[in-house]
Amino acid sequence: MYRKRPQSWVKHTDFIFWDVVCLQLAFVLACWFRNGWCNPYASELYRGLALAYVFVDLFVLIYNSTLKNVLKRGVYKELAATIKHVFWVEILMTFLFFVVQRGGDFSRTIILLIGIFYALLSFMVRSLWKSVLTARAVSGGREGLFVITTGDRLDDLTRTILERYRSIYYMAGFCITDADRKGEEVAGIPVCCNYSELIEYLCRAWTDEVFVALPPNDPATDELIDKLTEMGLVVHLELMNPYELHDSKQFVQQMGKHTVLTISINQASTAQLILKRLVDIAAGLAGCVVTLFLTVILAPLIYIASPGPVFFSQTRVGRNGKPFKMYKFRSMVPDAEASKLQYASQNSVPSGLMFKLDFDPRIIGARILPDGSVKKGIGNLIRDFSLDEFPQFFNVLKGDMSLVGTRPPTLDEWNKYQLHHRSRLAFKPGITGLWQVSGRSDITDFEQVVSLDRSYILHWSFALDASIIFKTFRAVLHKQGAR
Repeated sequence: MYRKRPQSWVKHTDFIFWDVVCLQLAFVLACWFRNGWCNPYASELYRGLALAYVFVDLFVLIYNSTLKNVLKRGVYKELAATIKHVFWVEILMTFLFFVVQRGGDFSRTIILLIGIFYALLSFMVRSLWKSVLTARAVSGGREGLFVITTGDRLDDLTRTILERYRSIYYMAGFCITDADRKGEEVAGIPVCCNYSELIEYLCRAWTDEVFVALPPNDPATDELIDKLTEMGLVVHLELMNPYELHDSKQFVQQMGKHTVLTISINQASTAQLILKRLVDIAAGLAGCVVTLFLTVILAPLIYIASPGPVFFSQTRVGRNGKPFKMYKFRSMVPDAEASKLQYASQNSVPSGLMFKLDFDPRIIGARILPDGSVKKGIGNLIRDFSLDEFPQFFNVLKGDMSLVGTRPPTLDEWNKYQLHHRSRLAFKPGITGLWQVSGRSDITDFEQVVSLDRSYILHWSFALDASIIFKTFRAVLHKQGAR
């Protein structure tokens, strides 16, 4: 009978438990170092601090995928991952102090020491626990995994599957189906039998699970699976060679009564998506409040300089091609869209997949003086400080957009997309993104834009979002400092 096996992500619960223990031990040591021998939990204030640290720690563990590939990481990568995790825990705790306005109630020395002790303890305990898991596997304390594959896949499987799961499985051996390599060893694991001897061998050998990586659509594979399951073995069948799908994530799930292989450019857990949406809601609410204040200031300035609506709305294409209305403060003349074709020949993006002008006369107050210099107006001020983007916080609150994402194209840009361009819309569009903080004014090659957006989607994490937000502020301030 099938039961779910202890894959590495299931074992994350062990590491989460030990991380929380290390965090609380770091809290106690920091209090002792600062205040001498005492019970820090006796204070209601510091008891609340300890609890807040636990919630923030769990938030970062889940949202930032700190434990992803934890069993596969070496010493240096583990140290880097630990430092990165502790850094974000301390940053979020500092932000929490700012929000609740209680930072002055706590010793800064204790807060700093918690981070230092937590990093040291967490790194040592994670490394020790991985050694324990590996020792258990070597001593036969885990399920035995037998691998059936072809000779050309052997090196790949050794690098990816076997090295990663040696801390979970006892590696029972190989069977190479297309060559006689019986008696050889690969990475210390024996090739136990030829294909003709496979069933007889498995009937007598200690094997709990079998990993089958053979060419697809082979009738012999179906017959082999029937025999393996008849023996009561748990069989893991590779449905597709990972190199046949570039930059794609694959996972099996249920759709009604059907078991399906789901393939996508990336995968986010339910917890990650919920947390990202909560951050978007908080940012959307705060941004809408700021937008109200900006409206009081900008509305009369816009209307006096260019009578017409204060806000500008435009149909944009959102996640997976869903159209939505995007809002901005109007920084151009009212008929800017109608006159767009008039300036098409001056577009600095020849493909027409984006629209950029070195000098855009449609911007409110902008004009070229007789001496050839450019006089900027209120529209340039709004755009230079990115004030025109603030009404998009309403789109974020509605769920059309996210705080961080990819740039949503216009309908005419969307209609010119080729196959690979569409992948940049696999994620919800954002007010800011990787392209925006990578020198958007200097990028006129749309393929480079697509590359940056794909990179963001493929490597998305909470830490990447936070980094982009920080770089957005820095870019705006740097632009104004250079003026």
